[in-house]
Amino acid sequence: MAKQIFLLSFLLILLPISTAEIKNLKILADSRAMILFERFGFTHTGHATITVSGVSVISNLASPNPSQLGFFLLSEESLIQVLLELQSNPSFCVLDSKYIHLLFTFRDLSPPPSSSFNLSYPITSPNEYSLFFANCAPESKVSMDVRTELYNMDGGRSGEKDYLSAGLTQTPALYFCFSIVYFAFLGYWIYFCFLNKKSVHRIHLLMGVLVIMKALNLLCAAEDKHYVKVTGTPHGWDILFYIFQCIRVVLLFTVIVLIGTGWSFLKPFLQEKEKKVLMIVIPLQVLANVASTVIGETGPFIKDWVTWNQVFLIVDIICCCAIIFPILWSIRSLRETSKTDGKAARNLAKLTLFRQFYIVVIGYLYFTRIVVFALRTIAAYKYQWVAYAGEEIASFAFYAVIFYMFRPLEKNEYFVLDEEEEEAAEVALREEEFEL
Repeated sequence: MAKQIFLLSFLLILLPISTAEIKNLKILADSRAMILFERFGFTHTGHATITVSGVSVISNLASPNPSQLGFFLLSEESLIQVLLELQSNPSFCVLDSKYIHLLFTFRDLSPPPSSSFNLSYPITSPNEYSLFFANCAPESKVSMDVRTELYNMDGGRSGEKDYLSAGLTQTPALYFCFSIVYFAFLGYWIYFCFLNKKSVHRIHLLMGVLVIMKALNLLCAAEDKHYVKVTGTPHGWDILFYIFQCIRVVLLFTVIVLIGTGWSFLKPFLQEKEKKVLMIVIPLQVLANVASTVIGETGPFIKDWVTWNQVFLIVDIICCCAIIFPILWSIRSLRETSKTDGKAARNLAKLTLFRQFYIVVIGYLYFTRIVVFALRTIAAYKYQWVAYAGEEIASFAFYAVIFYMFRPLEKNEYFVLDEEEEEAAEVALREEEFEL
């Protein structure tokens, strides 16, 4: 049991606050001592409705005590106290702890053959809670159908349920506003490309498609969250969300790799090693999105949930590292070319551009992978939306900077030359100011 609690404390770090859409789950012959279902931020009008049916317990020993199997809520603050109890007594059953909010045990089930239970519990102490099932009966396996409804009654509409956690009720409006921003940004990009159509390359068209996918992804996310907030189910918007998210993420990494190689605006083709990077990044991003979908649509109650999280994290790290190499190759190639072609100012401008691009990409990856995760971890449950807002602000800033740096211009400021600049560039290159 102690090992299970320590594992679940790790899961609580990985598990984001649930949108708490109404979930119907099926547990089959599960021997785990602890099953984490979801995490939710309750207000003072919060409710937890749990329905179980078709319950059966198979034990290799004597008939298990039904009071040793049950559901409970646990806050992060109380988790430490429960860990201390288990440390002092490894055989201690968490259902006997005074630090948990016990909902019910199998002693409360209706008599066989129905073996069911259904009750709604008001939350008297507002906080962020995790919903657990505990099985303290040794060598026993549990099968059951579980339906969960976690919601608050103070969503701004009299007497109606709000199925979004207390810290996520603002996310539908947040995502919708950012989708409008990206649609406006797309309109400006199309207008700018039209004004400079002689300088438009294939990469600029691909960048436009990326903005479309980002806007549609946010729009679907807004609709998904809105319907979950109001009805408890996404009404199919989650499918569109995952489709556009997969396309958008694959496009984003592809655009970063292609810009890093200088494709279409510096050279019309890709080298063999650059093609290999794309052949690695694109399939891995598809795999990462499959893992992300499994994580989002299931939950920690499935046995392989931790494995899917590990797959997602490992693949994402590999892709983040892989997209850096083409940028470094371009910088190295430009430095070597500058020693022989006699175009110091132009090479200096290109080096400046790619060095800035390298810094922007590193900053974006660092913020969205580390800073956002830290914000979600340390922010109070009522202010989780701040982390999502920070992520979207950082993403838009990244898009705006990259699109500005590589915008189509007939007379690109990076390539305007005069004699003084040429001499200064030669000095700068000789002093090797562009080593990373």
